[in-house]
Amino acid sequence: MTQAQPVTAPKAAVKPKELITNGHKRIDNYYYLNERENPEVIDYLNAENAYLEQELAPVKNLREKLFDEMKGRIKEQDESVPYKEGSYFYYSRYITGGEYPIYCRKKGSLDAPEEILFDGNALAKGHTYYHLGGYEVSDNEEMAIYAEDVVSRRLYTLRIKNLKTGKTYADKIPDVEADNFAWAADNKTLFYIKKDPQTLLGYQVYRHVLGTSPQTDALVYEEADNQFYMGLGRSKSKKYIAIGSDHNGVATEYRLLEARQPMGQFKVFLPREKGHEYDIVHYQDKFYVRTNWKAENFRLMEVPEGKTTDRTAWKEVIPHRPDVYLATMDVFVNHLVLGERKAGLTNIRVINQQTKTDEYLDFGEPAYVAGIGYNPDFNTNILRFGYSSLTTPNSTFDYNMDTKEKTLKKQQEVLGGFDKANYVSERVYVTARDGIQVPVSLVYRKGTPKDGSAPLLQYAYGSYGYSIDPSFSSTRLSLLDRGFIFAIAHIRGGLEMGRRWYEDGKMLKKKNTFNDFVDVSEYLINNKYTSSDKLFAMGGSAGGLLMGAVINQAPQLYRGVVASVPFVDVVTTMLDESIPLTTGEFEEWGNPKNKPYYDYMLSYSPYDNVEQKAYPNLLVTTGLHDSQVQYWEPAKWVAKLRALKTDTNQLLLHTNMDAGHGGASGRFQVLKEIALEYAFMLNLVGIQQ
Repeated sequence: MTQAQPVTAPKAAVKPKELITNGHKRIDNYYYLNERENPEVIDYLNAENAYLEQELAPVKNLREKLFDEMKGRIKEQDESVPYKEGSYFYYSRYITGGEYPIYCRKKGSLDAPEEILFDGNALAKGHTYYHLGGYEVSDNEEMAIYAEDVVSRRLYTLRIKNLKTGKTYADKIPDVEADNFAWAADNKTLFYIKKDPQTLLGYQVYRHVLGTSPQTDALVYEEADNQFYMGLGRSKSKKYIAIGSDHNGVATEYRLLEARQPMGQFKVFLPREKGHEYDIVHYQDKFYVRTNWKAENFRLMEVPEGKTTDRTAWKEVIPHRPDVYLATMDVFVNHLVLGERKAGLTNIRVINQQTKTDEYLDFGEPAYVAGIGYNPDFNTNILRFGYSSLTTPNSTFDYNMDTKEKTLKKQQEVLGGFDKANYVSERVYVTARDGIQVPVSLVYRKGTPKDGSAPLLQYAYGSYGYSIDPSFSSTRLSLLDRGFIFAIAHIRGGLEMGRRWYEDGKMLKKKNTFNDFVDVSEYLINNKYTSSDKLFAMGGSAGGLLMGAVINQAPQLYRGVVASVPFVDVVTTMLDESIPLTTGEFEEWGNPKNKPYYDYMLSYSPYDNVEQKAYPNLLVTTGLHDSQVQYWEPAKWVAKLRALKTDTNQLLLHTNMDAGHGGASGRFQVLKEIALEYAFMLNLVGIQQ
């Protein structure tokens, strides 16, 4: 029998391309890797996949063991906590062996017969990827709009199903935004957002009447500014259909249409204004407005219907607080509920609309995440909220806002003998190089030494004002039980510490994000949580940019780095406005056509700053159909690193040839990707069991 020849590290062909911006010339040797249909490019990606499999052959059994272990913690036959909307209780459930949820409802009582709305396993048959992008039931509860994606390009197809007959209508509308559609009150008219197939930006709102050709759908609004993202939905009160246009960190604008008048005109709630962001909730004859007007961390105001464009009619309900960020709100017939952030932690505040008394829910752990759940029922005194911590599995509670009684409806069941008493969580604050205090959440198994000998995985994101909260992960137990410490660095660029925390980690202050991460790493080493030969870093998407930046800045600190779908070719991507999402990102990164932003971006862009030096062990992952970070960014980065790096450390690229930004679509398939990442790290510290 002929023995398979070892696979050598792939080397992408060098094909220099000159790029000139603001009078500055760059040479990109791997620009051609953006040719998705080029057989040479596909061959290169396949060669990298084969090389990875060869390099990780010693841990093939470990990968399988990790997969089985993580899958074994999941209760295969599981069900969500039902919520009541209209005359039905809605819930989803999984069956043994099923990759996808089954969406169901019961009329009037949980003892009523089950109606299956959508069986994800049946819908996914014949597809390597499947995602049901939300559904919306009509007012008469007889029909549902839903959207599905079978490519992972986030271009969904809208369908309509008759829930009484089970028949799916012929109406089929391609290239729509997921979970952004709404029924009018007449049960036959619906609204949806159409996406540009090239940029993948939702930019048009159409009105469709059931039974008519989509070709005749009426365009009711078009967003002229491609830096704005659009959303669409029905108000909780059911009175309005709302179109939201949002330019992150810059401006918001809502347009409203009464759901009983679907042929009417959408009217602007308050015109967009640079620097003003707001959210709205309709309540009786007024609106609550969460606004940053003269309030960096947002405040709450109210305004009567019909006077929304008159700022003098706005009345303050909750004032601005410099140490509290007002994040979310929900309204009930007798209560107002706010989601707030203070000192890096989430809080839920309940206000009685009649007595004006308020209270904060107590959670009693040093690091946790709590959030307002889905509460479609307006006429109730029960608040559904979610809770989790680094040691407490995801939990769903019902809270009686009158009696103050808290009822645990469900806690994620972790099989395999999990006991939270075996794990410890901590919250520490690290002084960054400019004196700012950066919160860090840690978790480890009891008995894990703090003498520098423990391996540690440090995770962060740090962009778009997106906060990484200390929540539970059953898959993470596979690391903790093998002696790893897990740390979340709540670095600038998120919203953990309020709006200023975000503002100080974007645009021309972006390097604060990278510096914070490196400073946390040095703290963890200096305080004996780990050592540089046991420290690992992980981040994905914009967190992958973070990974690329920190290994250019301080490669000596890390034994290994996992960069998932990393945004690493910042300058070239931000110069190409045909790439999905680019134009909407100018207020996050800057527009490199303007020289100050170009120069700053160029100074940290991971791809542009690869040097001839030693780098840590690297595992880089991507998806061929990724619509957010195109596959060629990580592919080019790996090719350049392979050509320039001076070390003998592992450099591995894994491309999922069937998936996009979110990876595999099935609940078990995604575990294979996590097992790959964990096996890569465990192998480097000599753990192969």
